[in-house]
Amino acid sequence: MTDNTHSAPKPADIDSLSYEQAREELVAVVSRLEAGGVSLEESLALWERGEALADRCEGWLEGAKARLAAARTRAEGQ
Repeated sequence: MTDNTHSAPKPADIDSLSYEQAREELVAVVSRLEAGGVSLEESLALWERGEALADRCEGWLEGAKARLAAARTRAEGQ
C-alpha cells in the first residue's frame, strides 16, 4: 500500500501556468469534484491537482503583493 500522507510534488506543467490559467483549471477541478460521479482514486487525483493549482494561484498573488509593496516603497522614496 502506498503512503499518501505526504504532499505529492507539484506537477511541472503547473509551474508554467499563468494565474488566469491556474484559476480557470482550479474552477474546473472544483466543479468536477462537486458534481461527483468519479471514483475515489480520481477524486484524490483531482484533489491533489486542485491543491497544486491553488498553491500556484497563491504564489502569483503573493508575488503581485510583493511587487506592489516594492512599487509603493519606491514611490514614497522619490
